[in-house]
Amino acid sequence: MLLPDLDTPEKLKNLTIPELEQLGQEIRQFLIEKLSKTGGHLASNLGVVELTLALHYVFHSPKDKFIWDVGHQSYVHKILTGRIGRFDTLRKYKGLAGFPKRSESIHDVWETGHSSTSLSAAMGMALARDLKKEKHKVVAVIGDGALTGGMAFEALNHIGHEGTSLITILNDNEMSIAPNVGAMHNYLGKLRTDHNYRKAKEELELLLKKIPAVGGKLAKTAEKIKDTLKYLLVSGILFEELGFTYLGPIDGHNINELLECLKQASQMEGPILVHVITKKGKGYAPAEEDSYAWHGASPYKIESGEMVKKSGPPSYPSVYANTMMRIAEQDQRVIAITPAMPGGSGLTKFAERYPERFFDVGIAEQHAVTMAAGMATQGIKPVCAIYSTFLQRAYDQVVHDVARQNLNVFFAIDRAGFVGEDGETHHGLYDIGFLRSQPNMVLMMPKDENEFQHMIYTSLQYNEGPIAVRYPRGNGLGVPMDPEFTLLPIGKSEIVRPGTEVAILALGTMVQVAEEAADLLRSEGIQPMIVNARFVKPLDRDLLLRLAKEKYHVITVEEAAVSGGFGSAVLEFYAEEGYHDMVVNPIGVGDVLIEQGSVIEQRIEAGLTPEKIAKHTMDLWPKKRQRA
Repeated sequence: MLLPDLDTPEKLKNLTIPELEQLGQEIRQFLIEKLSKTGGHLASNLGVVELTLALHYVFHSPKDKFIWDVGHQSYVHKILTGRIGRFDTLRKYKGLAGFPKRSESIHDVWETGHSSTSLSAAMGMALARDLKKEKHKVVAVIGDGALTGGMAFEALNHIGHEGTSLITILNDNEMSIAPNVGAMHNYLGKLRTDHNYRKAKEELELLLKKIPAVGGKLAKTAEKIKDTLKYLLVSGILFEELGFTYLGPIDGHNINELLECLKQASQMEGPILVHVITKKGKGYAPAEEDSYAWHGASPYKIESGEMVKKSGPPSYPSVYANTMMRIAEQDQRVIAITPAMPGGSGLTKFAERYPERFFDVGIAEQHAVTMAAGMATQGIKPVCAIYSTFLQRAYDQVVHDVARQNLNVFFAIDRAGFVGEDGETHHGLYDIGFLRSQPNMVLMMPKDENEFQHMIYTSLQYNEGPIAVRYPRGNGLGVPMDPEFTLLPIGKSEIVRPGTEVAILALGTMVQVAEEAADLLRSEGIQPMIVNARFVKPLDRDLLLRLAKEKYHVITVEEAAVSGGFGSAVLEFYAEEGYHDMVVNPIGVGDVLIEQGSVIEQRIEAGLTPEKIAKHTMDLWPKKRQRA
């Protein structure tokens, strides 16, 4: 066994090629065994074993900088940089992060959980290196899926323009999370499969090497022949036209070929792009056969590949999908848009039933939102299904293209609140703050899956401008589902439990938590009013004014950033209405970053528990009585 003795990447350099191949198999087995218990991103990491070994063999981390796009394929990198002993804690509370983490290791030089950022970050590091007169290498690893992101194109353009020495590894496995779409994917497919081009290129390069160095004119002629051949055989030559020296495509599971190509790249100046073909899930049959299902795996049985899933109520994405299909059957204007998340958003069945009304635009949130706006101008009812954390990437488009023009775009915002094991890069904590400030926007959140279906229906009946429903990751509460849809009045909340003196206004997932807090307070003789707020914008003015006139103290509770959130909106309302002595205690996520763990652990850290809410209520209760 080679793996137990490997605690620094420098030790790799003492291994022979057969030993590197053996180490690759040991790493695969290690990952398969560990992730069967912890869950995690299995398929993407199995696909980059040899590539990661070759990178650490040729280059010198941390002096040379490795930037992993998205970062979910960095497990092998973590193993090779001294963190193998922490893999039992992978994605657990206070454990090993599932993405690169600068505070975790000096070998993690860039943190990421979103795609398409690596090339811009690498360009920044390379320019800083040049300004400081340093000599190390900067290497960005980006997948073919992430390369469809607009930010990656912006970076490619700038890198080629500047001619900066930087190595880009294009990890081409024909997948991001879902199958890739778009012209770039098709272009890479042509490069990937054009064996005639590869053969002719190799033969021409051998011929050119035999030409004696007899002067500039002959050399220029040779280069012209070479360039002409490229244009004859492969249309575009996109990367070379952008200013990159293109190497590949090469077999990403062949150590010899990888080492030879990376050594060549390390000795060249200027922008280099190494095109590496890998197979997602390599070495584990279930993951090879269905890399989509094994992208983010829950714990599983190694022998059968059966994932250990807990039974329970329907998930929010499944409720969303089923409701969408029911409504779309009656309304031909309803279409669904997703930026490369058809499965995660629950839209696979919708796509199968209504293929002409489903659009997966790839990793391109900005394009998705503005495209939806364009469709809305023509009377279509577009629904943008986007995770909260990814909607952040399309902020300007929401502001400039949708809200400003008051267009009827429906945002289905998945993964709102804490997301558990994916941690801080994926939490949906900020959408309230950046959406409620937008003119014309309506924003709501359901307390359970039954109310969720009614909110979807209400949103698709709404014709006054943009509207958004934010909903949590995971399963619903198991409540009965109404057979018929109900149109909810915009801006009206629901009193779940009547009460006196203190009103707890809870949003979405926090309604159940507030009810549990009320149960705890019964023994103290305290009975607060529990309100299902439903709407962040517009607020329920009638209820808020009633609470002020009846001299209630108000507690707001939200699984979101408290700064700029629902509680802030309530405070602003009372200030604008002149109720300056109104007591409002907003409870939410403070000015902190909460790392990976279970949702329950994350709520405990944030103070979003029945016990904490009960304590806040008790703290307000005697003060209210003293004033009276």
